[in-house]
Amino acid sequence: MRCWLRLALTRGLGGEAKRRLLSAFGLPEHIFAASFASVRAAVGAEVADRLLQDEFADDVAQALDWIAQPGNQAVTLADAAYPQALLNGADPPVLLYVKGRAELLNRPALAIVGSRNATRQGEIDAGAFAGTLSAAGLTIISGLALGIDAAAHRGALAGRGSTIAVIGTGADRIYPAGNEQLAREIAENGAVVSEFPLGTPPLAANFPRRNRLISGLARGCLVVEAAERSGSLITARLAAEAGQEVFAIPGSIHSPLAKGCHKLIKQGAKLVESAEDILAELRWESVVAPPASRRLPEDPSALRVLEELGYNPCDLDTLTGRCGLTTEQVLSLLLPLELDGYVVQLPGGRYQRLP
Repeated sequence: MRCWLRLALTRGLGGEAKRRLLSAFGLPEHIFAASFASVRAAVGAEVADRLLQDEFADDVAQALDWIAQPGNQAVTLADAAYPQALLNGADPPVLLYVKGRAELLNRPALAIVGSRNATRQGEIDAGAFAGTLSAAGLTIISGLALGIDAAAHRGALAGRGSTIAVIGTGADRIYPAGNEQLAREIAENGAVVSEFPLGTPPLAANFPRRNRLISGLARGCLVVEAAERSGSLITARLAAEAGQEVFAIPGSIHSPLAKGCHKLIKQGAKLVESAEDILAELRWESVVAPPASRRLPEDPSALRVLEELGYNPCDLDTLTGRCGLTTEQVLSLLLPLELDGYVVQLPGGRYQRLP
C-alpha cells in the first residue's frame, strides 16, 4: 500500500501519467525500483525526479495512519474491491479513499443529484425516491451537498441498498459542515468516497471533477431539481455520454429549479413521476409495495383550500382570492394542514401542497 500511496500522492503527476507508468512497469513497487532513465522516458525528467526522490513521505505516513483506523481503507486499481464500473469510464483514479462499506462500490447503483438550494418539495421527492429505490436494492450515490444530495442520502440510508457519498474534499474532511452528522451516518451504514488526498480543502474545481465518479459508479442518474446552469447537469451529461439512463422529475414552468430538468427532458431524459418509473426503465424488480393513497381532510373548508392551492407555490393573497375566504379564515385552515403534512410553508410567505 505504501507504494500505491506514494504514486497517488506525487504532485504534478496526472491520472493519465500514473496509469501510463503502471502500464509500463506493472505494480508501483516496480516503478520505484526502475532506473531514473526509464521512468524519465515515461513521464519526463521533472516528474521522474520528484517521483523517485520520495518527496511526499510525510503525506504517505499520514495516509497510512488514516487507513489504520477502523472503517477506513484505500482501494487501488489492483484490488478486487475497486469499482469495476469506473474501469470502463474516463480517468479512473488509481486510488480511492473509502470510509465505510467498500463492498457498496460494486453494487448496482443510481445517482440522485440536484440543487443545493432545493425547495422543501424537492427534498421530499429526493428522499422518497431514494428510499424506494434503496429498499428495492439499488445503492444511491450522491455528493453530500446541501439540498437534494443530502435528502437523497437520508432517504437511502434506511433501505438495504444504502448510499455512497462521493465528496470533493479529502476523506478526512467534512463539507459542508452542516452535513457533519449525515456524513457520520453514511460512514457507519454506507460509504464516503474520495479520490483526493487527505486534508484536501473544499476547492471549487474539485466538485465538478468528482461528478464523473458519481455518474461512473451508477447505472443511471436522476435529477430532481436543477437550475438551467446547475452543476447537476454536468453529472447528467456525463451519464448520458457513457450511455447510461438519465431521468428527470418535471416541475412548474414558473420555477427556476425546474428549468434544468425540463432542458434534460427536451434532450431525451426520461420524465419520471415515481420511483417505480425508474425501476421499470432499468428492468429492476421492485420488492416494495406502492404507497397507500393519502386520505384527504374531512373538513370541506380545508379540502377546498387544498384544491385551490394546487401543487405549485402560491402566496397567501392569491390563495385567499381563489377560496373566497378572509385572510384569517385561510390562515386558520392552513396551520392544521401544515401540521398534518398536507401543506408546507415556503420562503416569501408562499405555500405549497404536498402529495
